Amino acid sequence: MGSDFTTMWSALEPIGRDRGSGGYRRFAWTSADHELREWFAAECAARGLDLTEDRAGNQWAWWGDPDTTPGVVIGSHLDSVPDGGAFDGPLGVVSALATIDALRAQGAAPDLPIGVVNFVDEEGARFGIACAGSRLITGALTADRALALTDADGTSMAEAWRAAGRDPSALGPDPEALRRVAAFVELHVEQGKALALAPDGTEDLTDSARAVAIGTGIWPHGRWRIDIPGEANHAGTTRLADRHDAMLGLAGVVQATRTYAAQRGCVATVGKVRVEPGGVNAIASHVTAWLDARGADDGAVRATVADIEQEASRAGATTSEESWTPPTTFDGDLVTRLSGILPDAPHLATGAGHDAGILATHGVPAAMLFVRNPTGVSHSPAEHAETSDCEDGVVALTAVVADLCRRKDDAR
Repeated sequence: MGSDFTTMWSALEPIGRDRGSGGYRRFAWTSADHELREWFAAECAARGLDLTEDRAGNQWAWWGDPDTTPGVVIGSHLDSVPDGGAFDGPLGVVSALATIDALRAQGAAPDLPIGVVNFVDEEGARFGIACAGSRLITGALTADRALALTDADGTSMAEAWRAAGRDPSALGPDPEALRRVAAFVELHVEQGKALALAPDGTEDLTDSARAVAIGTGIWPHGRWRIDIPGEANHAGTTRLADRHDAMLGLAGVVQATRTYAAQRGCVATVGKVRVEPGGVNAIASHVTAWLDARGADDGAVRATVADIEQEASRAGATTSEESWTPPTTFDGDLVTRLSGILPDAPHLATGAGHDAGILATHGVPAAMLFVRNPTGVSHSPAEHAETSDCEDGVVALTAVVADLCRRKDDAR
């Protein structure tokens, strides 16, 4: 791996890292997020790239003038889930900057501008809406709804923007920023183990042809909030027969989530729960749970959620949809072109959401590259990619960008 890549990776490593878990807590519009944005700006300045921000706070750095001719954009995000891994997002940003270095080292003179983007709040860990930065600029998420979202402490996005020295009234769609993008290719660590497995299902990390894959699409996925009522009371003096415990309703929802997802060939998770009043010796008066559901078929995902919602209603719960992303097929012409550039790379669809999917749904030609993850683990400190595979990812991304920028008429 080149020294610039290693230097960048080392500089990122301590930002937002929890010393206890070893994972990352890089949440939108926090001090860690500010430090990450400053790091990105400094790396772009060191390369002489022109840095701009759109109306959602996404950072775009350009080699060339995209206002004259729309360009090819690479990059990803720097934020994380709670106690997330090091590679989810940052690998794509660091690889994009390393690609700029590699192209310049080759003496490249691209016909099209090249952009590097750092999307804000991709994980939605603080305010609950994934890919918030790309949803906002495409209009998939309205400014009014976004500004009213609150984090676990009750802080609204509007308040978080003010605390970060920003004007919430500036938040909104940004068609001008999108007009500059002729194509977007997002490199990302694989969030599963498909590339670490041989066709016969055995583990094989020696096949260099499987170090990098071409992303073909994203499964439909969504998030729902489930509010379960109860009645607060004393844990030591209230008879079991007299209790109205919201946690029992939650238990039923969690079990139903696993059961119905398995029946319909989907994946569904209750991964976040808020309990009131939250005392060890108090019966829960209210539980709020968040459901994440995904699958290869959107009808199966919707049916799974409907089954879970019916189970929740038996406990008097109400369910509200917070986000929904339909199935996304990446631009066919762009995927075909990437296949010609990387003829040995396998094709891979994913159940994980990405900013590339949001842009693709909005009509921006987009595709992805995935770098092999030998652990198959993501959203965890155990997330990993071998140095040699990361290097192959940069080589692949460099070849893609060089080809896409070679002829103006072929870049879209």
